[in-house]
Amino acid sequence: MIPWHRAFGFTLTDFFWNTNYTVELEKDLSLKQQFLDAIIIEQISSNPPPESLPDGFDNLSTHNLLSYKSLREPMDAWALDELIGHFVNYRKQISPSMDDLLPVDQFSLYAVCTRHPSKLIGESKHNPLREIQTGVFDVQWGVRSIRLLVLNHMPAVDRNAIWQLFSSTPKGYDFGQQRYRWKIPNISNIIKMLYSREVTDMTYTVEDFQRDLPKELLTMLTDEQCSALIDEMLKRFPPGEMLKHLSLEERIRDLSPEERIRDLSPEERIRDLSPEDRIRDLSPEDRIKHLSPKERQKMLDLLSSK
Repeated sequence: MIPWHRAFGFTLTDFFWNTNYTVELEKDLSLKQQFLDAIIIEQISSNPPPESLPDGFDNLSTHNLLSYKSLREPMDAWALDELIGHFVNYRKQISPSMDDLLPVDQFSLYAVCTRHPSKLIGESKHNPLREIQTGVFDVQWGVRSIRLLVLNHMPAVDRNAIWQLFSSTPKGYDFGQQRYRWKIPNISNIIKMLYSREVTDMTYTVEDFQRDLPKELLTMLTDEQCSALIDEMLKRFPPGEMLKHLSLEERIRDLSPEERIRDLSPEERIRDLSPEDRIRDLSPEDRIKHLSPKERQKMLDLLSSK
């Protein structure tokens, strides 16, 4: 199961990176854990606002609560009820007290869905969707107004590249990949690992994931993290097991000549040397010192014959 909610939250985090908004993911809003997909919070900081906003984000407030439904999840009346509930809990938590709640106009609510919300339209006949622009609607839900964003209806323009990544179509995904400018180092690799297989309509098995995961993770690591990983691998695997993956040249590349022959017997050290190589650096005395009397006599005979 592709963790679309986490991928969506990571991408929002990247979009608002180094701006005057911060994004909190999977916010726990109750004693019994119930997670809100994302909250975009305006910060008092020297960072600038985003250069441009995607369609539907023109009404950002100080606190912006988002509920997200991926391709296989319907955006329905219950999802909007939950969003209102999250809003109530969140407003209580961050206000100075129950008697001093933050003003309602500091909050905006967003229901974001990948596909057309047919179920919601059927359930909200008394609360019709009001189209603001293509893919962007407002719906009055009780006393609250909720902004509804339908991602696969969004126009394929540069400002909507972030939405195209979640449009559920190969064409939209390709557009988003080409046009969206990632800001956080390596986060695009995380997003690709989470969902690129599904949106490009490829068959992807558990075995594929297990094979690809180590490669994907390595692309995200810094040099320091890679070094720490190597240290952990050396602790886990015996040296002999690690050496199996190295060629002979790689094994001895950084060894000095002395280290290379340290554990060799004298016979092994000279085994492949010619007789001339074996005696090249010896003095005349050393060359004949270990000769038998018979070998010395033979050498004298050879010399005298010349």
